[in-house]
Amino acid sequence: MGNGSEDSNGWNRCRGLAVKAILLIGGAFLVKRLSKSTTRWDHATFVSRSLTGEKYSKDQAAKNPDNYFNIRMLTCPAAELVDGSNVLYFEQAFWRSPQKPFRQRFFMVKPCPKELKCDVELSTYAIRDMEEYKNFCDRPKDQRPQPEEVIGDIAEHLTTVELKRCSRGKRCLYEGSTPPGGFPNSWNGATYCTSELAVMKNNEIHMWDRGFDDDGNQIWGPKEGPYEFKPAPTSSFNDIFSPLNLPPPPPTERRIEGSFILQE
Repeated sequence: MGNGSEDSNGWNRCRGLAVKAILLIGGAFLVKRLSKSTTRWDHATFVSRSLTGEKYSKDQAAKNPDNYFNIRMLTCPAAELVDGSNVLYFEQAFWRSPQKPFRQRFFMVKPCPKELKCDVELSTYAIRDMEEYKNFCDRPKDQRPQPEEVIGDIAEHLTTVELKRCSRGKRCLYEGSTPPGGFPNSWNGATYCTSELAVMKNNEIHMWDRGFDDDGNQIWGPKEGPYEFKPAPTSSFNDIFSPLNLPPPPPTERRIEGSFILQE
């Protein structure tokens, strides 16, 4: 009888350990799956937040005024699609006239499809009525087009940049470019355009948009490297618009060739 009781207790202990092991393995597998699924969207959310806000190329323009303008880049959330993709409104304007943007776009940010070797897909779209969206981010929310209107105003697809996490030791967090061959673009005699973008560790955004002809000659865009947009210091926001912050600009004729901003 004693041996039978001991065998029974031993069996119960073994069975209990087996059940615990199964639960632990199953739980770990579930956590891994959930973490993996969440991580894909975490990358997209991080890129969206990094793009959001007011940024300037002031420092770059001061160092190299022949090739770069001081541009205000302003981005903010505009809508969310049913698949979870973030839609951001994006505009750029000369620092002296932020109320008159020369470039307006919708950004769509989402995880890369699993078949692509990237983490985040950043696509740009035209806006059906750009006038209606001027200074969208500066307006009170009840005076902006609402999310359902935004979704209806997303027009033709323009470009897509495939972003990957940067390797350890680099200054960037994410970087990427358009696929080989770029996307069609007919501005000023170009036949296609390419885009490169990097999200930096200090919350800078580096953007390099260029247009080329059929022979590969660059038609528009900066030739020396990307525009470098740095966050506007909140403590000195008003100082940004002071003419004392930049040296007098050189003649416009000397600067048009090197700047992507006149592509629109």
